[in-house]
Amino acid sequence: MNSTVPAHGDSSRGASRRQFLKTSSVVAAGSALAGSLSLARSAHATGDDIVKIALVGCGGRGTGACQQALSTSGPIKLVAMADAFADRLAQSYKQLSRSHADRVDVPEDRRFIGFDAYQKALDSGIDVVLLATPPGFRPIHFEAAVKAGKHVFMEKPVATDAIGVRRVIATAAEAKAKNLKVGVGLQRHHEASYLEAVKRLHDGAIGDIQSMRIYWNGGPVPLFRVFPRDTLHKDKADLTEMEYQMRNWYNFVWTCGDHIVEQHVHNIDVAHWVMRGPPVRANGMGGHAGPRTKDNGEIYDHHIVEYEYADGSRVYSQCRRIDNCWNSVSEHVLGTKGTAVVSKSIDPTGGKKWTYPKGKDKNPNPYQVEHDDLFAAIRSGTPYNEAENGALSTMMAILGRMCTYSGKVLTWDEAFNSQVSVMPKEFSWQATPPTLPDENGWYALATPGKTRVV
Repeated sequence: MNSTVPAHGDSSRGASRRQFLKTSSVVAAGSALAGSLSLARSAHATGDDIVKIALVGCGGRGTGACQQALSTSGPIKLVAMADAFADRLAQSYKQLSRSHADRVDVPEDRRFIGFDAYQKALDSGIDVVLLATPPGFRPIHFEAAVKAGKHVFMEKPVATDAIGVRRVIATAAEAKAKNLKVGVGLQRHHEASYLEAVKRLHDGAIGDIQSMRIYWNGGPVPLFRVFPRDTLHKDKADLTEMEYQMRNWYNFVWTCGDHIVEQHVHNIDVAHWVMRGPPVRANGMGGHAGPRTKDNGEIYDHHIVEYEYADGSRVYSQCRRIDNCWNSVSEHVLGTKGTAVVSKSIDPTGGKKWTYPKGKDKNPNPYQVEHDDLFAAIRSGTPYNEAENGALSTMMAILGRMCTYSGKVLTWDEAFNSQVSVMPKEFSWQATPPTLPDENGWYALATPGKTRVV
């Protein structure tokens, strides 16, 4: 598959937000005729219809998402699988066949391998596709799925650069025009404790929000997310640079987005939710302070970002991947009349503290609930599209990375409209990725003050 990523649209909180909505409306209007003509052909299932699904991206998260989809109520079958790597698909198929034997029907001729495997899965008579490849591929696969008239669940983040975000936003408008349902794996939007806490904050439980502190601080990148080149060489003497980076996807910007985008997006999404939109500008710093190996690729191990909003409020963001340090994955809010730890407690000044009740029955698994909600909408025909929120939360994370990599203060508009692509110009095993190692096997890190991001 040869592909470049075209640019679409432009957007910020306030005026830029309205500009984004206007752009989306134009895109939707432009595709309305095509959408109405293809509506009858679009994937649709009601009542007792068997919903046929395909899994694209058969790693751990893809397999987990598929297990949750197969655990939803109503007749459902996994009928196609796709991955760049045969071993990943085989492992996932074995696991899914074991956990959902009666809901897996994927003969060998519907197990697709390679860069074009996603398209073959889309063409295999499915209703819904689960997109769980490394996020750099998400805009491409999402666009193809909506063009094919399929409902979509796609994992977060939904892109790794601003060009990809704009592509997702344009595709989201097309999905709405076609009445296709789209879920995004930002599962806190389906977690009862978060839903209740954010509602209370929006209802003024602690007054006007002045600032937030959000964290994804933990240990080093887990070993299961680092694929040493030497280990892969033992199995594949002809390992190409493209295959190595795709196997070791968490450690490269084009595939992962850096961990501020790939993981911290969850906390950033909560900030975007609580603050009711994106910031107007941001600044930040980051780098790689802990032990580093060649297989850690080009990503930082820490980012600190300050997001500024039109009303002067701030979101202070930290994410870190260093051993023996303070760890926290949480979101904290300061208001004019109290404080809150989102999903846990709200403590109004002079008032009674609210704490979300404990127990699984009070807070069902949000990873399951997000699939329950999506498939219920598919069966009922209820409007359902999380792509816009997923794109804007992803963009907020990308803005943070752009600030830490460049060392610059960047506005939302500057970042959103960036024409700098982090993606390869083509996709094949012999293609050249955007970054290459030096003669000693080391990958260069972004250099604040020098690295260009807009």
